[in-house]
Amino acid sequence: MSDNKNKGNVLAIGVCFALFFMIAFVTNFAGAMGPILKNQFGASNMASQLGSAANFFAYFFMGIPGGLILKRKGYKFTSLLAAAVGFLGVGVQLASAYCGKDSAFPVYVTGAFVAGFSMCLLNLVVNPLLNTLGGGGNKGNQLVQFGCSLNSIGATLSPMILGWLVGGEVAKANVGQAVPALVIAMAIFAAAFVVIALSKIPEPHMETAEEKANRTSVIADIAATLKFRHFTLGAVAIFAYIVIESGIPNMAMLYMTTEKLGAAANPAYVGSVVAGSVCGAYWFCMMIGRLLGGALGAKISSRAMITVCSLAGIALMIATMYLPVKMVTVCGKEFPLAMCTMALAGLCTSVMWGGIFNMAAEGLGKYVPMGSGIFMAMVVGGLLLPVQGYIADTVGILNSYWLTIGLFAYVLFYALVGSRVSKQ
Repeated sequence: MSDNKNKGNVLAIGVCFALFFMIAFVTNFAGAMGPILKNQFGASNMASQLGSAANFFAYFFMGIPGGLILKRKGYKFTSLLAAAVGFLGVGVQLASAYCGKDSAFPVYVTGAFVAGFSMCLLNLVVNPLLNTLGGGGNKGNQLVQFGCSLNSIGATLSPMILGWLVGGEVAKANVGQAVPALVIAMAIFAAAFVVIALSKIPEPHMETAEEKANRTSVIADIAATLKFRHFTLGAVAIFAYIVIESGIPNMAMLYMTTEKLGAAANPAYVGSVVAGSVCGAYWFCMMIGRLLGGALGAKISSRAMITVCSLAGIALMIATMYLPVKMVTVCGKEFPLAMCTMALAGLCTSVMWGGIFNMAAEGLGKYVPMGSGIFMAMVVGGLLLPVQGYIADTVGILNSYWLTIGLFAYVLFYALVGSRVSKQ
């Protein structure tokens, strides 16, 4: 009996790891599309972030309903629904490549919004399920960090594949050139749907018959969950983290693919191929960090990890803004020196999602599904990406990282103070 349970857990963990990959591949594809939207449609830095923002905005609408779906229908049903919706969302984005010039941009943003519903549902499934399969605590955090490592592989591949498809002619780039990557994403969703349908997934948090008979209102469940102070502050930390994680490479991509800064030529311009590879290095550093976090997760607390990473992140962002504009060559590719510290910031953001969730979920008990739903709703923090784009339009792309530094500071506060569970 024990062997069967272990085999079932291994299969469930494998499915969760695959879903983690899909989340990052599709989400970061929207971010990497910024320069294409900017050049094809003449969008500003602010408007170029609408694809990413739409993806994250969907979390606001689906987070809590998704938590209810997870509680009442279980992990398997929620995963299948997510795969189907993701296939549809990417399909709409694909359709934008064949629309007229006037409708292509809104169709693409709509597709990103629909795909965001899928990303929200997938996140609802993989985080609490992996944490539960790992037994919670440090070991639960360890398993989430390993899953996040595969998430980083998908994130690394997205900008690199897109940069390769677009080539060096950034000014002539269009959504049509991204079609092969969109087809790959749709194929991944289709394959995942089949695998999930054939897999046996445990349902540790599905409501019991007794709970179903004694259901309280959604508002009451939300209020009860938010009474956990450490959870509420953790939800705000996730809001901040989303902007940190995506804003760092998104602004770097704009910085390296903008030919002119004002009236002057941009000395840091390198084209989309190199820019995609450098931003891919950021996500690769996240993967390395998550592997290290997974290896050390059973020995080092989430609080200690996030404290160190927040401090290092602040230092690296300051270095990115103030290093001299000097080109360096790595593996035959020339790019700005400041982008080295930008990429290294991936090591700092790597463990934050899993660590924040691990600390915030401590002691929630039966409120874990609702807590996961609220967490997903707070991913709406991605709406601040156009705000960061506006700051970039106003005071310069690199100076927009002051927003990132401020958000790192809040995450540091959460790790040191806000994450401590009340004795009540």
